[in-house]
Amino acid sequence: MNLQEEGHYWDRETLHRVVRIKELTRILGLSRSTIYNKLCPRSKFYDPDFPKPLRLGSSSVGWLLSSVHQWLASRIN
Repeated sequence: MNLQEEGHYWDRETLHRVVRIKELTRILGLSRSTIYNKLCPRSKFYDPDFPKPLRLGSSSVGWLLSSVHQWLASRIN
């Protein structure tokens, strides 16, 4: 089943897919340090709208792909 959100189609698997930092850097075209700077409130590059990571374990995080797509779409508009 496909779902439509703001003109984009995603299937249910894509909506709930979690991506790790390596894939996130490829999707966004940003470096790892830039991504973490966007998450840090003390950084001059802080972006309060940037997708927050999900804790996957004691030392691993990931991002919901749907949140990443929404953030990218907001940058285009």
